[in-house]
Amino acid sequence: MDPTAVPSSATLLAFTAAGVGLGTLSGLVPGLHANNFAILLVAVASGVPGPPAAVACAVLAAGITHTFLDVVPALALGVPDAAMAAGCLPGHRLVLGGRGREALRLSALGSGGALVVALPVAVPLTALVSRRQSELYALLPVVLVVVFALLVVAERHPRNVVAAAVLVCLSGLLGVVTLDGPITYEGLLSVGGVLTPLFAGLFGVPVLVDAARGGGVPPQDDATIASSPWAVARSALAGVAGGGMVGYVPGVSAGVAATLSLPLTGGDDPDRAYLVATSGANTATAVFALFSLVALDAPRTGVTVALGEIGTPPLPTLLSVAVVAGVVAAALVPVLGDRYLRLVGRVDPRTTSLVACGLLGVLSLLMAGLAGLCVLVVAGLVGLLPVRLGVRRVHLMAVLAVPLVVG
Repeated sequence: MDPTAVPSSATLLAFTAAGVGLGTLSGLVPGLHANNFAILLVAVASGVPGPPAAVACAVLAAGITHTFLDVVPALALGVPDAAMAAGCLPGHRLVLGGRGREALRLSALGSGGALVVALPVAVPLTALVSRRQSELYALLPVVLVVVFALLVVAERHPRNVVAAAVLVCLSGLLGVVTLDGPITYEGLLSVGGVLTPLFAGLFGVPVLVDAARGGGVPPQDDATIASSPWAVARSALAGVAGGGMVGYVPGVSAGVAATLSLPLTGGDDPDRAYLVATSGANTATAVFALFSLVALDAPRTGVTVALGEIGTPPLPTLLSVAVVAGVVAAALVPVLGDRYLRLVGRVDPRTTSLVACGLLGVLSLLMAGLAGLCVLVVAGLVGLLPVRLGVRRVHLMAVLAVPLVVG
């Protein structure tokens, strides 16, 4: 069967709905990154009955939905003690202030707005990148060095600049050892590799460890959005700009792009602006990555790698699926997120942190074996440093950039 042959509209809609359901479930699981989820889908896709193009659309719908819904556990879990608010994630500061419901809606607006804007922007941007692709790849090490140098300098205070530089070097060394080293990662599922324990250790476990000493999710206020429509739109546009960087430049994450694009948001309310921009960058990346796959044959995300393995349907079909999944997911974020916050708020924070850490350990074992568990622990220790040094966690993304630079 031709993997690119487009099935009937009813079949596409059914598989898209199934993908939205899977993406909703995966997005609500703490610690499950969209890329690892896509790799899991590839592992089972061959056994799914149905046209390959429909299966590919289900994978895309799941990936798009995941980029919307993964903010829910990110906000609800890992909320630290109020005394640590200055060093915690912007979304957690909003939750500590009783503005978690607003944060959910800001995230949905950021993702939804970015999806709308990224679609027309992707056409000329892809054409530009296509003409300059060889030059871009030749300059990639220089680009990555400049990006992380800007991140370090953005800390401003000399002490923080030094601390950020140390974190870039330390996480970069961790990346070289785990990604390019001789260690073999053999999990029970034989998929996912070391990325799951690496990212769970750097960005998941430390947040949960700090949260175990906190008071959990406090009662949340109403869902009224305090930011003006123009401020939200400006932050979403900044996210699109960041997503353009992530979608075409390897080694850059949505968090890195959002941090660099913060000056475009106006800076009046950095926590809300960062949340909208990061959510927008996540979703915009998914759109730009589709164009990168189809036009440049360069998969940039786990979902596009999965599409390449299954078979890539025509771009108009993929974009239609992305829009449908995005609209549904945007509506699901506040509906499910409000309930998620209330549920987690009733549970002792030590219990939620312990259960979530245990889940990350299980995922690491399944995807990378005992070596993966060791990586989880070591990465977790490194991941504890940013808050204690008073700098952003985003510097830890050098774990991907440094291996690309030195390799």
